[in-house]
Amino acid sequence: MAVNSPIPVAADLLPVAGIELGHAEAGVRKANRKDLLVMKLAPTATVAGVFTQNRFCAAPVQVSKAHLAAAEISGEPIRALLINTGNANAGTGEAGLAAANATCDALAELLGCHAAQILPFSTGVILEPLPVERVTAGLPQAIQNLQGDNWFNAAESIMTTDTQPKAASRSLVIAGKKVTLSGISKGAGMIKPNMATMLGFLAIDAKVAQPVLEKMVRQAADRSFNCITIDGDTSTNDSFMLIATGAGELEVGSVDSPEYAELAAAVTDISQHLAQMIIRDGEGATKFITVTVEHGQSVAECRKIAYSIAHSPLVKTAFFASDPNLGRILAAIGYAGVDDLDVSKLDLYLDDVLVAKNGGRNPEYQEADGQRVMKQSEITVRVQLARGDAEATIWTCDLSHDYVSINADYRS
Repeated sequence: MAVNSPIPVAADLLPVAGIELGHAEAGVRKANRKDLLVMKLAPTATVAGVFTQNRFCAAPVQVSKAHLAAAEISGEPIRALLINTGNANAGTGEAGLAAANATCDALAELLGCHAAQILPFSTGVILEPLPVERVTAGLPQAIQNLQGDNWFNAAESIMTTDTQPKAASRSLVIAGKKVTLSGISKGAGMIKPNMATMLGFLAIDAKVAQPVLEKMVRQAADRSFNCITIDGDTSTNDSFMLIATGAGELEVGSVDSPEYAELAAAVTDISQHLAQMIIRDGEGATKFITVTVEHGQSVAECRKIAYSIAHSPLVKTAFFASDPNLGRILAAIGYAGVDDLDVSKLDLYLDDVLVAKNGGRNPEYQEADGQRVMKQSEITVRVQLARGDAEATIWTCDLSHDYVSINADYRS
């Protein structure tokens, strides 16, 4: 059960002019489940994305990156995204690339565009061949289901071990013009995105120039999907795509404009929401944990320390047990790799409780206070380094028995 994360209501998810979504039950891995999604874009759309840095990146990641690069040269817009669940098409070599390209060919033929105008995405089991014939056979059903208000079904269509669909919408006015944003994400395990088995797709109806959109997606990813971790594993398939359909009234042509600042803030806000939904639905998660490191010399060192805490199995299992064995947090700070860190100036808070002061146990700290916080479903760890003005926040979850069980039985 996801931690304090209600299931999105389909009626609350807003259509975005210039994009239609269609789903199908293709039986990619299991029968009778939504596992195929087509996102059809208006010709006015621009698309930008960030992808996994895993050197064993999946075939669809390689093809999508190539098609985005080709579109920039040819000027031919991306017309559709094709996503399947159940099979990651990763670790599949040349055959996997051929399979990803074959699905693009099939969808392009149905939509009347070139294969290079299709971006493929896959998620699921690694090291197994993609059943191309099942994917292509499901495409007509997905196209038949194309509609603008299909975001909830779209969110369900990309789930793997997720316990619930993840979707969100926003509506705001920028420079007197209404803007709509809707997005979906998936992921519950193998989560530690490192983007310059997590997927995120976000659409806005504004018209945004390609270079501007590329900056916007990198900025949003850096402050959202690149700030989460469940188990420290960077998937072979991580991708986050930002689509500006160009069908609305707002136009953003420069990163220096006030319109950019407002739109980028909205994109980052909804991206953070979608990213946090992944953590709240972490495999076996019972607690949502915010780790903030403050007063560092740089954002990079603050992140390094925050991730060291968030990745530690000993820290995460202590949270699961509600055990205030908080020396584990100090140990994780110490081995984070900040070589010149003066721990004698460090303070550690657990929510409002000052646990460690000037690098040692706070004389006024009572373990009962620590246990009170540890029993909560939402916990904040705050580290103060006394080294500067930089800070960083990472979101994570605890590590439970269920995480082991889910991953031991993942392929069944």
